[in-house]
This record gives sequence, C-alpha cells and structure tokens, in this order.
Amino acid sequence: MKTIEEINQHNVKKILSEKKIPDFYPGDVVKVGVRITEGKKERIQYFEGVCIAKKSRDLNSSVTVRKISFGEGVERTFPLYGTLIDSIKVIRSGKVRRAKLYYLRDRTGKSARIAEKIRKKIGIDVDVKPETVTEENVAPPAEAPKEEAPAVEAAPAAEAPKEEAPAAEVSKEEPKSESSSEKK
Repeated sequence: MKTIEEINQHNVKKILSEKKIPDFYPGDVVKVGVRITEGKKERIQYFEGVCIAKKSRDLNSSVTVRKISFGEGVERTFPLYGTLIDSIKVIRSGKVRRAKLYYLRDRTGKSARIAEKIRKKIGIDVDVKPETVTEENVAPPAEAPKEEAPAVEAAPAAEAPKEEAPAAEVSKEEPKSESSSEKK
C-alpha cells in the first residue's frame, strides 16, 4: 500500500515532466506567469517580484513573491505545482543569508534592495548534448608522434639554421652586457 508521501512524490514527478520549473531561492527576482480566466477568455498575467519565502513540501510546495506596486507592498503566495502557474522565470539571483526574508516588509527604498549574486561561468553549457564518438573524433594513437620524431632527425639541414639563430642572439646580448659595465 502506498503512503500519502509516495503518492505526492509521484504526482510531483508527473507535473515536472510536463512543466519546467527552474531552481530558484529566496532573494531571487522571479517572474511568475499566472493564468487568469475572464469569462470565456484566458490570458497570462505576469507577477514579477522578490521571492521572500519558499516552502518545499512535495505537492504542497509554495512560493511567496513580493513586489512594490504604486508605493504599496503586494505579496502573493503561489502553489508551485498548481495548475494556475504557467511559467516561472528567474530574472536575477539575490545574495541573501537567510531562508525567509520577511524583514523586507518593514523596509522601503534603498534599504529594501538585495545585492545580486554573481555566478561564475566556467564555459560549459549544461544543455548541450555530448558528441557521439566516431573515428573522426577519436584522438590519434600515442604511436603517431614517435613516427614523426625520426623524420625530424633525418633532416639535418633544418637544424642548421636553428643553431645560427642562438649565436646571433648571443652576439646581441654581449653589447648589452658591455653597456651595463660602461654605466658603472
């Protein structure tokens, strides 16, 4: 017999397969697309604000988003896996040190701002699929460089100009050393 927790986890997996919900945390500025039905018409209205609380309780998970609208603070709590939520986009990541940001309710203006978290990019795209291995993609075997080395030794004419170049550098360095002794 399945417990309620197992049923909830199964339903969450089913919803996540249909809808993509990004990873976000309290302090992030998120844009939540909410389905609104007006008569027979349905439209999507976006609510953009700071995520001040996130409750992770399987199917009962919710997010509280706060924004300032015409000088008045407005908070909405959305069920994370509800049917009314169309999309969630992370606009900006915030750098905070606590899980619930209820202290923002008392603040206005500059004191209510949250610093942006700067994420380092390491140059790897997560969404890119790995390439399939073919004969063209495979690196040449280690024996190939050993075969090239004897070919270089067989050409002594190519090495002769290389020996002349260091001699020219030495002659250039000698006047520099003389000029340094003249300065003394």
